[in-house]
Amino acid sequence: MECKFCNENVGTPIFDLGDTAISNNLIGINDLEMETKIYPLVLYVCPKCFLVQISDQIDTVEIFNDEYVYFSSTSVYWLKHAKKYCNQIIKKLNLKRDSFVVEVASNDGYLLKNFVDKKINCLGVEPTGSTAKEAILKGVPTLVDFFNVSKSHDIVQKNKKADLIIANNVLAHVPDINDFVPALKILLNLEGTITIEFPHLLCLVENKEFDTIYHEHFFYFSLYTLVNIFKKHNLCIYDLEALETHGGSLRIYATHQGNDLSKVAGKLNVDKLLAKELGYKINTLEYYKKIKKDAIKIKFNSLSYLIKQKENDKKIIAFGAAAKGNTFLNYCGIKNDIIDFIVDETQFKIGKYMPQSKIPIYDFKKIIETKPDIIIILAWNHKEEILKKLLFTKKWNCNLVIFIPELKIY
Repeated sequence: MECKFCNENVGTPIFDLGDTAISNNLIGINDLEMETKIYPLVLYVCPKCFLVQISDQIDTVEIFNDEYVYFSSTSVYWLKHAKKYCNQIIKKLNLKRDSFVVEVASNDGYLLKNFVDKKINCLGVEPTGSTAKEAILKGVPTLVDFFNVSKSHDIVQKNKKADLIIANNVLAHVPDINDFVPALKILLNLEGTITIEFPHLLCLVENKEFDTIYHEHFFYFSLYTLVNIFKKHNLCIYDLEALETHGGSLRIYATHQGNDLSKVAGKLNVDKLLAKELGYKINTLEYYKKIKKDAIKIKFNSLSYLIKQKENDKKIIAFGAAAKGNTFLNYCGIKNDIIDFIVDETQFKIGKYMPQSKIPIYDFKKIIETKPDIIIILAWNHKEEILKKLLFTKKWNCNLVIFIPELKIY
């Protein structure tokens, strides 16, 4: 297999998670008896550019379609995060009403709604009809399509170049990185800024977050690799911030090579993190072997705990029908004989079933009705928010459990 960025032969995989279903493709009750489509989920590291990537890429239309079930607005945390970002970036870039802001993968408008409220000209680009519909209902102008070089030219022709391009948690979802990054450059104003948030590969490895590996994520980025990708396409990362989202993320600020902003590129924040990554030897194949080692340990510890609880007739459910939850369940081989059901607050998910494990998804009130002994928090990246919501379960001494990065009982 060739690297999706530099075309180098990537050689032997570092972690094979087996054949799994597409994580966000939930099953309706009428399709429950049908055979679930499964695909290999194998992780590779390029020995030349050290881009971490999965092997067989599924057609994006099969993943990001009108049945897509991830709605950002269902999380209070993401709404607060988006509002805070909006206020900061308007001030940082001195954005005005006649500025033009474009968000790529704008989901249900949870972020751009803040710009709409401030009457700043904006446009969302979102391929999934289900979430785009919600954005439009919020008053967020939304183009329902995939973002690429061709689409970027269309946006410029019909509008103008963007003063700010936002691409949060989308870079990993892009099948052709050498088309997506040039598309950003085409759309960007001469002195404009691109901000991109993405899960930091260093955090994935060090915090044992193997469940963030799934078909929807084609790539897993270090700053080291991303600097080189942007450099190839004449873009420059001039600043960054570390974020707590997704178990540890980065927000990078990028612009055109050679403009005034790029002249501060490579200064304190960027250089400091690059040095930190290299200190972990992120530019060696040996470093990535711990992903598999840690995942196996988590799998054994999780199964040991769950089997013991079932032997003691404990009622076990889970919270959060998240994509990462599917990776965890499928890799560990956990099905509905161990976990009775999963609770989620996204209306679009309720009444459906997790792919492969066939665990049913119910709404929040099911917790009160059944009073489980144990609730597994699958969406651990929203741990603090979920723990607060589930505090009432302590009335019947329910244990709230997280398995990643290690078994912890609350």
